[in-house]
Amino acid sequence: MTELSISTGTGVFDAIVAGPPEGRPVLLLHGFPQTGLVWQRQIAALAEQGYRVVAPDQRGYSPGARPRRPEDYRMSLLVDDVVAITEELGWAAFDLVGHDWGGAVAWWTADAHPGRVRTLTVVSTPHPAALATALRTDEDQRSRSHYMIDWRETPATEERMLANDAQLLRALYAGKVPKDSAEAYVRHLSRPGALTAALNWYRAGRPDGKIGSIDVPTLYIWSTNDSAFGPAPAQGTERWVSGPYRFETLQNVSHWVPDEAPETLGRLLLEHLRAHG
Repeated sequence: MTELSISTGTGVFDAIVAGPPEGRPVLLLHGFPQTGLVWQRQIAALAEQGYRVVAPDQRGYSPGARPRRPEDYRMSLLVDDVVAITEELGWAAFDLVGHDWGGAVAWWTADAHPGRVRTLTVVSTPHPAALATALRTDEDQRSRSHYMIDWRETPATEERMLANDAQLLRALYAGKVPKDSAEAYVRHLSRPGALTAALNWYRAGRPDGKIGSIDVPTLYIWSTNDSAFGPAPAQGTERWVSGPYRFETLQNVSHWVPDEAPETLGRLLLEHLRAHG
């Protein structure tokens, strides 16, 4: 694995890259509060099988692509980043993988650019329409999602998360993320402006548009101990995928699937890619 800088109209995105340049391209999108480093074990597994894998630090996480205003983190702009990054890489089509917020961006990208997304794999995050339905109808999901409202408060949220040597930020990983990785994330997000940029994803407001049914081959992986997403939106996601669909439930695994179940995730991902080559 090596580091790569990807220049776009928005700015310069830092990324991790591995695998042969001529390999089938796969883009991996991280969530909050992590970076492209979260995919290191999946990157290694894919590269070993000949895939060309790139995991960027997304908007706000890359210092060279860190606008200040919350409205600069609207979903349409995050999708534009995916397009700009892949165009800069020279990828006409690619396999797309996302976790947490990266999963949300992946859903919206597959909806907006189905001709470019060869396959979609989303970890943890349900289809946005399924989540919206659950937020209206399911008390359990409303309770799980309340933190999203709390985190929109600024700068109080940053101050709370970074107080006492970032005690609250560290607690988010719930002991499920390897200590060295968690320390790397905390160092990254403790730099001036970094945590505010990451939290601006929550402060940007509702997506400026509606998402429809996804018709690219889709693998959705949800875990039973996920504190952020409950069974209602996870089970409801199937109604929003019209293409080939596979739903995998990981028992007794938390929200931090790439860290807690890396081998299982890698196996499922490779099976999905091979099934839709």
